[in-house]
Amino acid sequence: MREVGALVVVGGRYVGEAAPFTVDSPWWNDVEPMTAHLDRVLGVTTSVLRLVGSTAPAMRDGVVTYQVEADRVPERGLSSGEPHAFDEHPSRLPWARPGGPAELVAWARRHVEVTGPAVRVKTWNLSCLYRLPTAAGDVWAKATPPFLADEGEVIRLVASVDPSLTPGLLAAGPGRVLPASAPGADCRRPDVAAVERVVPQWVAVQAALAGEPRLRVRGARSRGVRVPDFGLPDSLLHGDFRPGNWRSGGVVLDWGEAHWGHPALDAARLIAFVAPAFRPAVERVWVRSRLRHRPFGDPAGALRHARPASHLPAAAAVYQEFLDNIEPSERVHHLGDPEAEPALAQSLAV
Repeated sequence: MREVGALVVVGGRYVGEAAPFTVDSPWWNDVEPMTAHLDRVLGVTTSVLRLVGSTAPAMRDGVVTYQVEADRVPERGLSSGEPHAFDEHPSRLPWARPGGPAELVAWARRHVEVTGPAVRVKTWNLSCLYRLPTAAGDVWAKATPPFLADEGEVIRLVASVDPSLTPGLLAAGPGRVLPASAPGADCRRPDVAAVERVVPQWVAVQAALAGEPRLRVRGARSRGVRVPDFGLPDSLLHGDFRPGNWRSGGVVLDWGEAHWGHPALDAARLIAFVAPAFRPAVERVWVRSRLRHRPFGDPAGALRHARPASHLPAAAAVYQEFLDNIEPSERVHHLGDPEAEPALAQSLAV
């Protein structure tokens, strides 16, 4: 549970502070319950722009203060308090600035006919996500920062091999995508059936794209993490191939961390996010799938090397990249992450 403070601006001008309130969701980037409360209390339409401060050292709980934009000056529910000036920062992202959320929604509306209000679901330094209703079902307007891969290009590339593995892409531009809803539910705790479906499909895509020059899409670069090849060529990596980024219907989401590298790194990321008792089964599915496409390789050997490498230097480098490219108030999301990875890598070293 979070206690929330909201500093409200209209057109970039501070107009007051809402009374503190609590929301059941502990996660700082989950802003949908916040805007629902503020819209009701203030009688206006609000959008959470960014994190201003927090009392907890992680991404959840505590007392959290946000800068919030309203579409007009509320006639109720605000205390004037002390004037509040918001500093500028060169790393502030477009959706964290006044007018930025409205511009993203306007872009989405140019591509689909929306049948109701847009709802801002999440916002933080790695993405801004809106849900928009249409006659054909919900669509999602998503923006991502320039230091991540261009999701639209990556999704199109993966879909050129297996469209069932990606969300249906209605529109895309640099740093933004508009996918349709993916069937099923979040797959944070996958069962064997989900692993048996998703892992072989992704392995087949990686095998098809290995050595493919079209992989040089914007942002899909090498991260400099080397794993002995063990007879398996480098290919496109999802970059965060944990089951929380899968849907139970078989679609994989969140392609912004895609890059070029050894495919065992994706498998290692997946294994790190499932229960220890389930890891041997996941490894067997991945090894069997790799051997189907490259029978003379040694995927088991590659995975032994990739599991510590997926933490150091791979994950440590990713987290440091986040810290280097986000504004100070948002760094609390990732503080300590680069330092935590060496211990994880050491625990997996063989």
